[in-house]
Amino acid sequence: MKLLHAFSRIIFSRFTLALCSLLLQVIIIFICIYFFSEYIVWLFGGFTTLSLLVVIYILNKNQNPSYKIAWIIPILALPVLGVLLYLFVHTQVGVKAIHRQLKEERKVTRKFLLQDREVYRQLEKSDRLFTGSVHYVNQVLDFPIYYATDTEYFPFGQDQYEDLLKELKAAKKFIFLEYFIIERGRMWDSILEILKEKVKENVEVRVLYDGMCSIMLLPHDYPKELAEFGILCKEFMPIKPLISTHQNNRDHRKICVIDGRVAYTGGVNLADEYINQKPRFGVWKDTAIKIKGEAVDSFTIMFLEMWNVNSFSKREDYGKYLGHSREVTDLNMDGYVMPFGDSPLDSHAVGESIYLDILNQAKHYVHIVTPYLVLDYMMVSTLIHTAQRGVEVIIIMPHIPDKKLVYYLGRSYYADLIQNGVKIYEYTPGFVHAKMMISDDEKAVVGTINLDYRSLYLHFECACLLYRGKVIGKIETDFQKTLDDSQLIQLQDVRRYPLYKRVIGRILRFFAPLL
Repeated sequence: MKLLHAFSRIIFSRFTLALCSLLLQVIIIFICIYFFSEYIVWLFGGFTTLSLLVVIYILNKNQNPSYKIAWIIPILALPVLGVLLYLFVHTQVGVKAIHRQLKEERKVTRKFLLQDREVYRQLEKSDRLFTGSVHYVNQVLDFPIYYATDTEYFPFGQDQYEDLLKELKAAKKFIFLEYFIIERGRMWDSILEILKEKVKENVEVRVLYDGMCSIMLLPHDYPKELAEFGILCKEFMPIKPLISTHQNNRDHRKICVIDGRVAYTGGVNLADEYINQKPRFGVWKDTAIKIKGEAVDSFTIMFLEMWNVNSFSKREDYGKYLGHSREVTDLNMDGYVMPFGDSPLDSHAVGESIYLDILNQAKHYVHIVTPYLVLDYMMVSTLIHTAQRGVEVIIIMPHIPDKKLVYYLGRSYYADLIQNGVKIYEYTPGFVHAKMMISDDEKAVVGTINLDYRSLYLHFECACLLYRGKVIGKIETDFQKTLDDSQLIQLQDVRRYPLYKRVIGRILRFFAPLL
């Protein structure tokens, strides 16, 4: 099985895709020279014209400039390879159909996501700048901010796992699970046993996982296998070799909703390394958050909207799954909570916008935890500007990476950031997979959004934006504990890093948006 997984990773990797495309270009050039030598000038001119037309098209798109450059370079350098690869990635009919379906679903769900005007007015009195961020999410995604919500923070995946089992066992109505990764092992097997029992108790159970799992982690017919137990299961965008690319527009979200009264999100997938039961890169540091109360409705809607993608059944009765927070009587209401989802198929990079707002509004500190550091010019300049304003900016990265090339790329940003006042630490016990930003003891984001192009522009993501709650103090306390287990990276450390690794990192920055 391990050999099969390793083989699958190689076959369906972006490196293999690029290598095959390069080989295809060589073959096409050889065919053109061998069979059409007398027309070679016309062929070369045709390829060059096509590449220029594609470049003009890219330049006129409403996209991040770094993402445009990452495509323009290979298209101009290797017209056949670049154009074919671009067309392959950007003309997938299925992705466009999903975008249309999600827009239609949002027309239906909008009426369930109405902002409580009194909550908004109280927030506006407290902080007009932050209210602007809330207004932005209201306008582009419809997600409201809530007050009648209880929050609990988990500093490790195993902490969340124990609580999740308890809440699953208490389910009475429905259980919704949406995860990027599900892998059979102690964690998933124990959850699955509870789900089987709950189905027998007439609890509705739905499981949605990203189609990448069917390539490496789960059988291709796993939804049918779960259906035998009465569990409704779907793959999001199943992988079709030579037709789709698993690296683009994946469902990277982690959502669990139980009875409409409890919801979880964070970095924790349903696999054993996330609860430190399968050591891979030392200690696996991950985090999650649990909410109870009105804000759970936003996660319920996120799940149901995605579930209905590619669904040919009648439209979902959203109403019967919402409003169950009124049944929760033990709420410790404290601060504001705003769950939100981010789609790569619209023109709004909401995750990045929230991060940039926090940086720009910070007065004393911004503390960041991320497994990957693949930044565009806007994020780099904002991080530096925030530090140069006298705000303490600290980023915690892994010391033991899970993807070496991406780690080399991330390190290529270290020198610029450190020289301009940003402090960078690496978590020495192992790999940090958490995705968090904390600021001034009053704002925090916990969710699935990494500081890389994939999360910010290409994947479906979700998170909780928190404001002025006691839970923020707990998140910051955990950050400080993590900092104690991390080493400060100095400029001399960056310069002592092996030359070949630094060169690799710099070269990869040309193609960072595609990694």
